[in-house]
Amino acid sequence: MKKIFVLTAALGTAVTFFAQTRMLTSDQLMTRSLYPSIELRNIQFVGNGSQLAYTHGDTLFVGSAKRMRPRLSLSQLNQVLSLAHQDTLMWMPELTMLNESELQFQAAGSLMHYDMERRTLKEVVRRNREYRENLDVAPQTSRYAYTDGSALIICDAEGGELKTYCDRDSLNGDIEPGVVYGQSVHRNEFGIEKGTFWSPKGTRLAFYRMDQRMVTQYPIVNTAVRVAEEAPIYYPMAGMKSHEVTVGVYDCDRQKTVYLHTRQDTSVGEREAYLTNVTWSPDEKYLYIAKLNREQNHMVLECYDAETGLLSRRLFEERNARYVEPCDGLHFLPKADDEFLWLSRRDGYNHVYRYRTDGTLVGQLTHGDFEVSEIIGFDARGRYVFLYANKESVVGRYAYKVDLATGEMTLMTPEHGTHSVTVSRDGGLIIDRYSNTETPCNVVVAATDGRLKRLLYQAENPLADYAMPGIRIGTLKASDAKTDLYYRMITPPGLDSSRRYPTIVYVYGGPHSQLVTDSWLAGANLYFMYLAQQGYVVFTLDNRGTSNRGFEFESCIHRHLGDIQLADQMEGVHYLSSLPFVDTDRMGVEGWSFGGFMTITMKLAHPEVFKVACAGGPVIDWKWYEIMYGERYMDTPQENPEGYAAASLIGKADRLQGRLLVIHGAEDPVVMWQNSLEFIDACIDAGRQVDYFVYPHHQHNVLGRDRLHLFAKMFDYYETFLK
Repeated sequence: MKKIFVLTAALGTAVTFFAQTRMLTSDQLMTRSLYPSIELRNIQFVGNGSQLAYTHGDTLFVGSAKRMRPRLSLSQLNQVLSLAHQDTLMWMPELTMLNESELQFQAAGSLMHYDMERRTLKEVVRRNREYRENLDVAPQTSRYAYTDGSALIICDAEGGELKTYCDRDSLNGDIEPGVVYGQSVHRNEFGIEKGTFWSPKGTRLAFYRMDQRMVTQYPIVNTAVRVAEEAPIYYPMAGMKSHEVTVGVYDCDRQKTVYLHTRQDTSVGEREAYLTNVTWSPDEKYLYIAKLNREQNHMVLECYDAETGLLSRRLFEERNARYVEPCDGLHFLPKADDEFLWLSRRDGYNHVYRYRTDGTLVGQLTHGDFEVSEIIGFDARGRYVFLYANKESVVGRYAYKVDLATGEMTLMTPEHGTHSVTVSRDGGLIIDRYSNTETPCNVVVAATDGRLKRLLYQAENPLADYAMPGIRIGTLKASDAKTDLYYRMITPPGLDSSRRYPTIVYVYGGPHSQLVTDSWLAGANLYFMYLAQQGYVVFTLDNRGTSNRGFEFESCIHRHLGDIQLADQMEGVHYLSSLPFVDTDRMGVEGWSFGGFMTITMKLAHPEVFKVACAGGPVIDWKWYEIMYGERYMDTPQENPEGYAAASLIGKADRLQGRLLVIHGAEDPVVMWQNSLEFIDACIDAGRQVDYFVYPHHQHNVLGRDRLHLFAKMFDYYETFLK
């Protein structure tokens, strides 16, 4: 073991803290009141300057960092709604300030615009009897778009419906199944979160068209009706046929549509390319697309003419023998529309690069062994860019001001922890919401030049009356004996080092994850606190293969999922075995999704270590997982048969010893139910006993009140077989 990074509520440091005796109950594990709350809502900047706005209770306040004044009450808003023959509200809605006097909010399915000075109310998006999915309102206009099933509808609040996109059978007019407009594509990989993209002035709308007709349909079954019905989904498994995506552009003024010519040839590879990072040029003349081949090892940034759909130019390309993963679009400089910033891991860490729109690299802006996770914005003069990075600490997230001319980074959030920042339009102020291992949540207003700082709100500790477990973050060496790995250990309140406690290893271990963070409860949840109060040690380790540590740290698992992760997790177990209060004869492991895969991997590989395991929604064989994620990390089954065979848990079922509980949602559209069913069948063939539980109408996660049932199910399992 190396150093201890943070120690909270540990022996000898918080005796008074342990004087609290109240214990969590299982029914409280989903209680929002036991998580830090911010009574100030909708905290935002107003207009181009330094004015702030937030709602507190039933009142909207507007003012400066030094003095806030009430501006609008719920009763006043309801009076206006009533006069306009609209439904009144029971509480203040989420408000978006457009300027000092105008705001928008949603009420009863409508998007409303209210001018507080003129006391005028306008319906921007009219109410619809059916819920409008994927609503996207255009900037600076009265236009909006939404989806209805697989169709995309574009409207104008002033002029009604402008355009509807849906594939219809020429004979009977039915929508042809398998073609979807205006929704996110590629199963939300590559940073994709939506399927429509308004141009900066709202004159044009770019949208995805996804053709899934060539993709195999997977038969999910709905058992809630008297005679069970199939509810199939299109699910492209690794090595099989993928869907085909194109990007359309609708010109609202000309009422004309063109499709971008993203397919430069007719090959299957071109048709299956991933189209992501869709970005409009500031002048609305061009669309930029990051086009990634299906193999995900070659990306080309391309520029298309928005009027003709023709390719205008290719700016640059990126290649990597493992994979390239573009997840962020272009960020145009406010005072130089012909220059933009681009995030890339080409030097081993995610950093910012400055480009001209002709593809010329101006230079790399940030450097170092740390990750830039997101570009937040710019100041109005175009001198600085604001961004998140973990330069100060691997387990934290901090906001920085970076000089665009020199690359000099200035830390704007000096308190250790995990920060979420909003920057004013002029770049002079930030609103900083942050937490750390000692701070539930603080909200600070600060000047980006360091001259002003004011605490707006400090959340109370919702667990102040409870007997708090000990929580600490530390580091240990990976199985390569040189890489630092961060862990979180939660110990029972008033830990007695002369006792030996049952211990549960909670694992995820896959890409796009970081479980150990310098945030409230170190990133843990109330379920882990409850387990510790009941006498368990709960341990979590972020192994190699997880995020925010650089490309090599994450991608070293390429083509052999489970191997390096398993070795690193066992280093965590070796550390636990060195602690006098850990009972190595009573050790369990638990995880969900990728963590379910890791849980069963660890249980089968080391049955002598893990007496009990609980695996939820586990991937059992990666050939049953989706193309986008699966092929990035494993290539196809045809290209990497040895890797798929080594990672598969089907042929390892005969190694099962002790107690294993497998849990799955019967309507899971992410990790198909087939995974765990086939593992159960393999256990039967191998003569191994396994415990199994199904949530009939849940998908990949067990949500709502049923989550309490899940917590109770796992806890009872530990109490019966581990404690």
